Amino acid sequence: RLPMQAALQAYYVAMSAYGFWHWSRQSGASGLPIGTWPLSWHLGVWVGIAAVTLLFAPTIGTYTQAAWPRLDTATMLASLLATWMVAAAKLENWLYWIVIDAVSVFLYAAQGLWFIALLYAIYLVIAIAGFRAWRQRWRGQRALAQSPASPSPASQRS
Repeated sequence: RLPMQAALQAYYVAMSAYGFWHWSRQSGASGLPIGTWPLSWHLGVWVGIAAVTLLFAPTIGTYTQAAWPRLDTATMLASLLATWMVAAAKLENWLYWIVIDAVSVFLYAAQGLWFIALLYAIYLVIAIAGFRAWRQRWRGQRALAQSPASPSPASQRS
């Protein structure tokens, strides 16, 4: 009774293929550079997710047996975005996943789907660990980019 969550599965498969292609094409010796978005983009994204949810959730609630049409729709939309953000190597994807996974634990537990709720609790822990690891790597990339370039061999001779 969470149809939008079920619809995500095909999208996840497609984004996995895209992510693999993008990461294998873009990553060099130091790996794919991790990027970030300005706060204004995130605010715009959440306003957009809320607006689309308010538009589509009533239809989902009317034409399906969705138990939580608004929350199901909002979680699905945020998951679509967060999945793309992972493939595009945006640091904040992990923050989105932390929220999405916490809401998903509730959604599945409220439906009595305890094993799936447990799975999302595990995903929540993974998202926290992922954010910490990517943030450390992102900070290292920033520090490397801000450090003065090492002297060239020609300048060392003079």
